Amino acid sequence: MTGSYNKTVLIAATALMLSACAEEDSDAPSGWAVNIGGPAYTALDGTEFVAEQSVSGGELGKIKTVKGSQDAPLYHSYRKGDIRVAHPVDNGSYDITLHFAEPNDIARDERIFDVFAEGERVADDIDVMLWRDGQVRAALTVTVPDVVVDDGELNIGFEASVGEPLLSALSVRGKVRRAEDWQLAWSDEFDANGPPNENNWTIEEWAAGVVNDEDQAYTSRARNVRVEDGHLVIEADREDYQGALYTSARLQSAGKADVLYGRIEVRARLPRGQGTWPAIWMLSSSPFTYATTCTDDENWQGSADCDAWPNSGEIDIMEHVGYQMNHVHGTVHSKEFHWTIWNQHKGRILLDDVTGEFHVYALEWTPERIDIFVDDTVYLTYFNEGNGWEEWPFDQPFHIILNVAIGGGWGRAGGPIDDSVLPQQMMVDYVRVYAQPE
Repeated sequence: MTGSYNKTVLIAATALMLSACAEEDSDAPSGWAVNIGGPAYTALDGTEFVAEQSVSGGELGKIKTVKGSQDAPLYHSYRKGDIRVAHPVDNGSYDITLHFAEPNDIARDERIFDVFAEGERVADDIDVMLWRDGQVRAALTVTVPDVVVDDGELNIGFEASVGEPLLSALSVRGKVRRAEDWQLAWSDEFDANGPPNENNWTIEEWAAGVVNDEDQAYTSRARNVRVEDGHLVIEADREDYQGALYTSARLQSAGKADVLYGRIEVRARLPRGQGTWPAIWMLSSSPFTYATTCTDDENWQGSADCDAWPNSGEIDIMEHVGYQMNHVHGTVHSKEFHWTIWNQHKGRILLDDVTGEFHVYALEWTPERIDIFVDDTVYLTYFNEGNGWEEWPFDQPFHIILNVAIGGGWGRAGGPIDDSVLPQQMMVDYVRVYAQPE
């Protein structure tokens, strides 16, 4: 079906779902996880990290406190130096997640290294301080999908160009499949040329700088947003427009497709170039639910005085900043864990090509947990630990947002906007929301 369900029906359908946690594919090879330099540890998602084995080289170090992870014990120990991992595994394809935390008060560019798996370079120029937003002693996860082992042994090595490599933990897992009994509750397949379906989407018109110091104005013009040849096209360009130097578009589904639990899939192809900042994400449809400093109906987005954000939460299914091509980020924000206090919970996955290929960016959301995927790889899991709304405001309907920002605090973090690459497009093949019966 295409955009035919109203708000009330959608919430009722998705609220039936009690627990639809992702499951490891029974046909996938068995995995392995190790706590580098530390004892055995069971992560919140059930992953069993063994005490250090199959690891050689480097010097052991300790970190007392680490921000940004619900599994902080994985970062309390690490190795630094000439680290090598060699462990027997079944032949097959694996997703590998590397865990890091910078232990020293160093600047960016003072520790840079590559990671090799099965003799192939799988991660270039890891700078833990840069990749973790300049924060020391903060958890960084980097997921590398589809590493193929064909000789019965997984081999991982590190090579530094500046300083020494380090590693806190390592997990190796087969593919994760979604539950088979999800049922489609709402979708937009973008199969009618012209403006986006107004029954599904509201196109927001904003001046530059409303949030995140973004440089673009958001417009509803066909130049910036349209449905064309089976795809939603959000196009960002360099032009003088109502005081801004750039234009783009932002769509949201509040009041038209509000979701409480379920699976959301967005199949998309992303723009490229320094300064681009596309996102697929969600905000509360009742933003004042947990707000404490706001007036009724306040224009809260971008407000320094209203705490509707972060109190009412944010889920980032996909963010990509063009100065780090093919690095995709998933993040959750709440009052206790958000970027302005540099304690957000986030994951990073390295892909081969986000601009030439379509990928499925997905979220599975239950009352107990949030899993964020690209295709069949889960690279961020966040749990409801029962500590109240300050950590889990995700018990209320949220809506979907699709946008391409230009510049802004994160988009310009790697340097000035590259006007030569513009215009750029994010193309969306479909947006689908699934529910699971009780």
